[in-house]
Amino acid sequence: MTENQITRRRFLKALGAATVLGGQALSAAPGPSPADKPNIIFIMADDLGYGDLGCYGQKVIRTPHIDRMATGGTRFTQCYAGSTVCAPSRSVLMTGLHTGHTTVRGNAGKSGRVPLRASDVTVAEVLKAAGFATGITGKWGLGEPNTTGVPNRQGFDEWLGYLNQRNAHSYYPPYLWRNQTKTQLAGNVGGKKTEYSHDMFTAFALEFIRSHKGEPFFLYLPYTIPHAKYEIPSTAPYTDRPWKRNEKVHAAMVTRMDGDVGKIMALLKELGLDEQTVVFFCSDNGAANRWEGRFDSSGPLRGRKRDMYEGGIRTPMIVRWPGKVPAGVTNTNAVWYFADFLPTAAALAGAKAPADIDGINVLPVLLGKETALPDRFLYWEFFERGYQQAVRWRNWKAIRPAPGKPLELYDLLADPGEKSNVAGKNPAVVAKIEAYLKTARTESSEWTPRPTAKRDGK
Repeated sequence: MTENQITRRRFLKALGAATVLGGQALSAAPGPSPADKPNIIFIMADDLGYGDLGCYGQKVIRTPHIDRMATGGTRFTQCYAGSTVCAPSRSVLMTGLHTGHTTVRGNAGKSGRVPLRASDVTVAEVLKAAGFATGITGKWGLGEPNTTGVPNRQGFDEWLGYLNQRNAHSYYPPYLWRNQTKTQLAGNVGGKKTEYSHDMFTAFALEFIRSHKGEPFFLYLPYTIPHAKYEIPSTAPYTDRPWKRNEKVHAAMVTRMDGDVGKIMALLKELGLDEQTVVFFCSDNGAANRWEGRFDSSGPLRGRKRDMYEGGIRTPMIVRWPGKVPAGVTNTNAVWYFADFLPTAAALAGAKAPADIDGINVLPVLLGKETALPDRFLYWEFFERGYQQAVRWRNWKAIRPAPGKPLELYDLLADPGEKSNVAGKNPAVVAKIEAYLKTARTESSEWTPRPTAKRDGK
């Protein structure tokens, strides 16, 4: 057993709940009763822009159920994804470590797809050890078949979906993974398109909730909508609009997902779980297409997916928990990101989060007991265009577009669209962020800084 595995075993044992590691059961210890532990549902869209929801300013695409979720909960305007692309953003969410520390820092490393390590401790493992049933359906992106990164080896009891984010581009795939078994979809063989994966994920989610209604559960629902390619059984209710086909499909995808979020919320009420369940809704990164003049998917923000500007990393975030999370509130002060989910979920479960993670427990803010968070740095790095870094500190946002280049600096309070680089006017701020950057990251053999590359268009 490696030193990392020993540390992981000790951590999980310290949580004081039954779990299995390396085939050996760890004994349970007293903790909060199941009634004191809320169910946790984390719904994450794929490439949904900051401005794609009605409650965030969308005027064309219909999202009544998600808008109603915002009315019944708190809408955050300064929440950030883990990265500006898929896999690293999910790695940050699962591990509580930002992209300068987490294992998966890009969609592909030097050796190809990089899985989570056996020594990584995920939010699913923390919650499973605290007595939660754990399930995931949708797109994983953190481990290929037979690696240490597959969901069932990272704390999830039940799993249906895509392991590989490239395979997730098709909504009519020939197979999906159910736990560690490749399951063929007969309705999609030979070019047929009768089994729409998104609908299967919703069906899994509803059944998981029904099956575990008598115990605390964690459901992670990383939908693939509205990521391209643009496939959908029907473009309703936009079929008759005088738009391009992909515009109709994009809008229909978002509205279809909205309807499925409505089904989940309705089921919680039907089962009497509404007040026992905290639901998060967000996107994994910024909009892949800004759809300017049609949907304006990035809203007032600069950039989109694969950019370190706000349009690439800021996400809509809605949190709903009736009677606990304030309803009808918009929080414009709390600056937080995906790394905070693990310690927050641990706090909800009455469990310990791993030490030495980058995230913090933001539960006091979610519950409305605080409006802002402690002064700290948030960090991102990105490798698909060479090597870029970004930092959020207070109202300041810094971006290094390439190694050796000077920092760009933006005052997001005065300039949320990042139109004016004020680095020259604020040398003390730049110096403070430069000092932080010297210790912000650890080296990775899979991801090392290199000169700027051309945009790959993926």
